[in-house]
Amino acid sequence: MKPLILVTNDDGITSKGISVLIDVVKTLGDVFVVAPDSPNSGMGHAISVDTTIHIKKSKIFKDIEAYECSGTPADCVKLAKHHFLRGRKIDLVVSGINHGMNASVSVLYSGTMSAAVEAAIEGIPAIGFSLDDFKYDADFRHVKRHLKRIVEKSLKNGIPPHTALNVNFPAKSDKPIQGIKICRQTNGYWREEFDARQDLHGRPYFWMGGDFVNREPESQDTDIWAMNNNYTAIVPVQIDRTAYPEIKTLKKWKL
Repeated sequence: MKPLILVTNDDGITSKGISVLIDVVKTLGDVFVVAPDSPNSGMGHAISVDTTIHIKKSKIFKDIEAYECSGTPADCVKLAKHHFLRGRKIDLVVSGINHGMNASVSVLYSGTMSAAVEAAIEGIPAIGFSLDDFKYDADFRHVKRHLKRIVEKSLKNGIPPHTALNVNFPAKSDKPIQGIKICRQTNGYWREEFDARQDLHGRPYFWMGGDFVNREPESQDTDIWAMNNNYTAIVPVQIDRTAYPEIKTLKKWKL
């Protein structure tokens, strides 16, 4: 029996990235799609707790059952497991391919990775895929070989419980991708800038921009270094965010 693979994303069901992902994984198993009906970038792990969720069957992908969802990426995973595929074993959840990298602290904001993490919470092996290219018509051809290999290995070997894989591909360049590196998350942050503007009615609003700051640019075991040097980066992401070394520190406060 073929493995059952659930596909979702955060760029929306009509994005180029999810089509590329489906083209690859449909050769490895039976594919089922539940994805947002509009872009949900930067949604993090938001879920719909005070609004309705609308679902519509989609005919975008030939011979593949797919649904577009008005909710968040995490909603899509919940709906798939507890409604559409209730009673069936989902062998793998794959999310992406995101237009734009989700390395370093971006994993906290990413709807792509939140879908994968939601699957891990539900006990389902999961991978989030992202490309370091934000263009809507980004070139994904160079990532297909590595993507297929990562999915094949994940189906064969399994992914550790309560863990999701954060996979980031470098953008297309003149040189082929050098290989795959297992990495840790880069210590960095987004340095935001807020541009104050006014709309046509004179009402003030802000437009957020900024740049990524890498606190450790020379560290060669990080995801940002790997991508900057034309490698595919894989970071295992855990659900448990407890800072265990600091438990002893806090106990010394004698609260």
